[in-house]
Amino acid sequence: MPEDSEGRAEPDASASAPEPLDERGWFEGVVREYAGALVRYFARRGPRQDAEDLAAEVFATAWRRRADIPREAVLPWLYRTAGFTLANHRRKLVDLPVETVPERGTSAVAEDPELSLLFDAELRGALESVGERDRRILLLHAWEGLDGAELAAVLGISRSGADAALSRARARLREAWGERLAF
Repeated sequence: MPEDSEGRAEPDASASAPEPLDERGWFEGVVREYAGALVRYFARRGPRQDAEDLAAEVFATAWRRRADIPREAVLPWLYRTAGFTLANHRRKLVDLPVETVPERGTSAVAEDPELSLLFDAELRGALESVGERDRRILLLHAWEGLDGAELAAVLGISRSGADAALSRARARLREAWGERLAF
């Protein structure tokens, strides 16, 4: 190491410097604020036991790409990254056979646990049939509460494009739901 005028060793400029405290503090605040939202995002879309691991993977990506995260739109950036992370995770999964659907019932859905499960299965089936992009838009809106500018930021499109995409996705879900409703 080179020495300064008083004979003390100067730090090597090429050595890896620690991250600035303000950047680490900012990131720790992001994790504290949005970890719950990301875990819920994953828990609603896949096996709950994977939710925390997938959220951690998003935060690892966020740390590596922290310079790319728009400070005014952190959550939409995280949701967009979560969508890519989930897609990659799903590619690894093996499809499981779908159970047979019971015959039509006459009881009200809310009063009958079996029909409630069937209703849920029919809704999931309708969501599956609308396509990945429409499903993603619908779930971001319904479960994450995103619309307008936030939905546009997650999708990487204009606000009017996001509004139109949400409208089209809703129409496709209504159509798919009408075709699938078995009771």
